[in-house]
Amino acid sequence: MLKKIIFSIIVLASYYNGKAQTINQLQQVGYLLEDALFYSKQYIIPATDGAVYQASGAWNHSNKKRKTWDLSMGINVNMFNVPKTDRTFVINNSDFKFFQIENGATSATVPTAMGNDNQIYLVGDLDGQQIRLKTPQGINQQLVVYPYLDINLALPFGTELLTRTSTNTKLKKGYYQVYGYGLKHNLSQYFPKLESRNIYFSALAYYSKEDISFDFLDINTNFGSLGINQINGLVDTFHFQLSGSKQVGKVEIIGSFICNTSKFNYKVSGEKGTIENVFPIQSTINKLLDTIEKDKINYVGEVAANYQIKRFNVVTSFAFGKFMNGNIGIQYKVN
Repeated sequence: MLKKIIFSIIVLASYYNGKAQTINQLQQVGYLLEDALFYSKQYIIPATDGAVYQASGAWNHSNKKRKTWDLSMGINVNMFNVPKTDRTFVINNSDFKFFQIENGATSATVPTAMGNDNQIYLVGDLDGQQIRLKTPQGINQQLVVYPYLDINLALPFGTELLTRTSTNTKLKKGYYQVYGYGLKHNLSQYFPKLESRNIYFSALAYYSKEDISFDFLDINTNFGSLGINQINGLVDTFHFQLSGSKQVGKVEIIGSFICNTSKFNYKVSGEKGTIENVFPIQSTINKLLDTIEKDKINYVGEVAANYQIKRFNVVTSFAFGKFMNGNIGIQYKVN
C-alpha cells in the first residue's frame, strides 16, 4: 500500500517543474508519512476505544412501561476514567524509517491522546534539512467529564424513542461530541406475574456517533508544512442491550448487559499546508489511515439506580468491561 502511494506521489510531483527536487526526497517524504501513520495508530486508538464506552451507558433509565406519549427530558453528566495502561505507549528507533529519537535515545515512553502532556523530539533528515518534530500531547485528564441532553418519548405498545446529544465538549487538547437515538421495548408487560412482584425487563437497540479530535503533528519541510495538525476519530456504534430491574421502595435497581459493534474511521484535518501545491498530502495520509480501520465488538455490563421524587428521577449508572464509565442524570417528566 505504502509503495503504491509513494509511486503515485513521485508521478504526481513530476508534473510540477522545479518543485519536486529528487526521487530520493520524495521517497523520504513517503517514509515520513509511514512514520506518521505508525504514530497516529498508537496515539488515537485508545481514545476511540474509550469513546465507545462513553457512548454505551445510561441509555436506560427505567424498565417500567410508561403511558403512551409520556415525555421526559434530562441532563446527564458522563464521567470516563482513563486507565493507566491506555495513557502511554513505547516507541523505539526501530519503529521508524524516517525519524529517530533525539539525543541518541533508542526508546522513549510517550503519551497517547488520553495521556499526559509530556513531549519529546523526533528528528530526521530531508535532503540536508533537519526535520525536528515535537510529539503530540495527550489531554492530561484522568477523568473525562462532559454533559449531554437526552429526551425520551413513550410510544404505543410499550415502546420508547430515545435520543441524546452533547455539545462539542472542549478537552485540554481536543474536542469530543456524541449523539444518538434508539428504541426500547418493555418485555415484562408480557409477564404480569413478574410485574406484580415489581420485577421488570426491557430490550434496547440504539445507535451512537462519536467524534473525537486532537491536536496532532505540525511538520515543516522544504516542501512546506504538511498540514496534519489535527487528527479525528469518527466512530459509528450499534448497541444492543437487555435489562432487568427490581423496584425496592422508591428505588429501581437495574442490571444490564450490552453488546455493541463499532466501525472506526480516522482522518487528519486542519488547515492544509503549503506542500499541497506539490501534492495532496492530506488525502494521501487519509488513504493510509484507511488501512487501520476495522470493526470491533465490545461486551459491557452496567448497574444503575433510579430514585423517583415526584416528577423528577435521579439516575446513576456504572458501566464496566475493558473500561469503566460513570454517569449521573436528572430526568424530568414533562407530561
